[in-house]
Amino acid sequence: MKYARRVVITGMGTVNPLGHNVEDTWSAMMEGKLAPSVNELFDASTFPTKFAAQVKDFDLAGHIPADVAAGHSTAGRHCQFALGAAWEAWQQSGLAQFDELDKTRTGVYLGSGEGSLDFENYIGCLVDAFNTEERSLDTDVWPVLAEERMDLHREVEQESNMVVSHLASMLGVTGPAFNVLTACAASTQAIGEAVMQIRYGWADTIVTGGAHSMIHPLGVTGFNRLTALSQRNDDIATASRPFDLTRDGFVLGEGASILILETYEQAVARGATILGEIVGYGASADAYRITDQDPEGMGAAASMAAALNDADLAPKDIDYISAHGTATKQNDKIETKAIKVAFGEEAPNTPISSAKSMIGHLIAAAGATELITCLLAIRDQILPPTANMQEADPECDLDYIPNAPRKADVTRCMSNSMGFGGQNNTLIVSKCDS
Repeated sequence: MKYARRVVITGMGTVNPLGHNVEDTWSAMMEGKLAPSVNELFDASTFPTKFAAQVKDFDLAGHIPADVAAGHSTAGRHCQFALGAAWEAWQQSGLAQFDELDKTRTGVYLGSGEGSLDFENYIGCLVDAFNTEERSLDTDVWPVLAEERMDLHREVEQESNMVVSHLASMLGVTGPAFNVLTACAASTQAIGEAVMQIRYGWADTIVTGGAHSMIHPLGVTGFNRLTALSQRNDDIATASRPFDLTRDGFVLGEGASILILETYEQAVARGATILGEIVGYGASADAYRITDQDPEGMGAAASMAAALNDADLAPKDIDYISAHGTATKQNDKIETKAIKVAFGEEAPNTPISSAKSMIGHLIAAAGATELITCLLAIRDQILPPTANMQEADPECDLDYIPNAPRKADVTRCMSNSMGFGGQNNTLIVSKCDS
C-alpha cells in the first residue's frame, strides 16, 4: 500500500431535491424522477430562469431528535440540510454507539457555501430604503434600517464556516475543523483533503461533505448574468440535459450530503459496515480564466490523472465515471475532451453519467452527493443514467448511459468536480477489500 493508513467510508447521508435521505434519493434516481420545478422560494416570474431544483417539505425536527434540533434553531437553510444529512450518516456509521471514539481526533471538513440570510437582509434594506420618502441611500435611513434588520445570529449564520460549527457542536467532536469554498468543486476537495488528514495521522475520523443553497435572488441573478442557467421555462422537468445537443445550461439546486471517513483499522476493530474505500484523490488548476475552463480540458485531465496515480490504477481499472456534467455548452464538451486525454483508448469503453440531469446542480454540495451515488452503484451493481438525452451531441461522443439505469460489474468509480476559477478535483472510490 502507498499509505500506511487506509481511509474507508462507514456512513452517508443526504438531503437534496430528490429525497431527504440516501435510500429515497437512490430510488428516485433509479425511477428516473426529475427534480426541477417552478421556483417556490421567491417570486422568479420576472427572471430569465423561473425554476430550480428545490428541497421541499424538509423539517429538521423530523430528522433529528427535537432537543438536538432546538439547539440549532438559528441555523440557515443549507445548514439545516447538513444537520439532517450528518445525523443520518453518523447513525449509519455506528459511531454514536462507539464509546471508545476519541472525539479529539474526530474532525469536520466541509465544502459549504455562504448562507442566504445576509443577502436577504441586504436586499430588504435596499427595498425599504428606496420606499422611504427620501428615496435616497445617502440619508441616515440606511444605517437605521440595517440596525433594525440585522441581528447577531443572522449576521453570523451567513458565514460559510457556520455549517462546520453546527455539525461539530451537534456531534460533540473537537478535532480539526475546516471549510473550503472552491465553488462547484468544494465538497469533492473537502473529502479529498479529509482523506489526507487521516492518511497522515492528523485525525482518525472525519465528518465530511458539503452543503449549499443559492436559490435566492442574488444567486439566480448571478448565474443568469453568466448565462450558465437553463432558460427552458416551457419544459422545466427536462431542463437539465447534460451532454445533449439541445442543452442550454444547468438547473440550480440546493442540499447537503455528508460522509463519515475513518481508518480501515478502526472500522474493522469496531465491526462497522464499510461502504467503500477512497483510494485516489487528484486536484489541479486550469490557470486559464475565472469563469471559463481550459478549452482543451487539460486541467480536468490532470486532476483525473493525478487521482489514478494516487490510487496506483490505470484507466482500464475504472468501471464508471460520475461526471461533473453540468449541461452547460462548454463544460460538457470540455469534460468529454478531458476524459479522452486522461483515459486514452479506454475512454469509449468507460460508462459515464451525470446525476445533475435528475437532481440539479447543488453547487458546493454537488461532489459529495455524486460520490454517494458511486457508493450506491458499487453496492447495487447498477449505474445511474444521464436523463433527458434526446439528441446526441457529436462533440460529446462517449458512453453517457442515456435515460435508463444499467446493470454492470462495478468495483471502482471515479467522481469529477470542476469549479468556477478553474478548480478541478477527482476522487476514486473502490469496493473495500480486506
